[in-house]
Amino acid sequence: MMAGSHVALGAAAWMLAAPHFGQDALRPLGLGLAVAGALLPDVDHPKSWAGRRLRPVSTVVAAVFGHRGVTHSLLALVGCWAALRYGTGVPRAWAAPVVVGYLSHLLADLLTPGGLRLAWPLRGTWALPLCRSGSPFEPLVVALVLSVAAWSALPDPPDPRAALQRVGLRLERGAEPLPRPPPAPPPAPPARQNWAAQRAPGRGG
Repeated sequence: MMAGSHVALGAAAWMLAAPHFGQDALRPLGLGLAVAGALLPDVDHPKSWAGRRLRPVSTVVAAVFGHRGVTHSLLALVGCWAALRYGTGVPRAWAAPVVVGYLSHLLADLLTPGGLRLAWPLRGTWALPLCRSGSPFEPLVVALVLSVAAWSALPDPPDPRAALQRVGLRLERGAEPLPRPPPAPPPAPPARQNWAAQRAPGRGG
């Protein structure tokens, strides 16, 4: 995906993940670190937003590993896990948003036809090609994810039904279930025959 999409998705991912790390989802420092982490994997591309600002490092990484190489592989996922599990000398409050942003980048690239070389250095890519980079569909996906993340980050999300009622719309609940029919009465016992009233016919005299 494009750099702007990675920025938005990195921020959205952190807004969703921050409460699980005991942090404020809208804290500027956390959002900034998540955005930085979301741009970091493309350090292997000298012409990317991050690559242009990290030359000559990006030039060396691209020459040795190639684009979407080690920075987009399972090794990178293991490194992210290790950074959160064991620490790297960086406070967890700083490492967590960077890792979340980094993972959001990998997930976004997985949804493009280019996919990820998860088994790097082996060849072959893994992809769920739902959105081509730079296509008109990309901003729609980003806007949807960002809207969901922003809504979840609100301390007291408003009730959408109340907003609809203000403009004259009302969400009716589904029809109440019909009451159960009463149980069927038990079957009547068979009628007894009155043998005394049934006399045998007499002979004529």
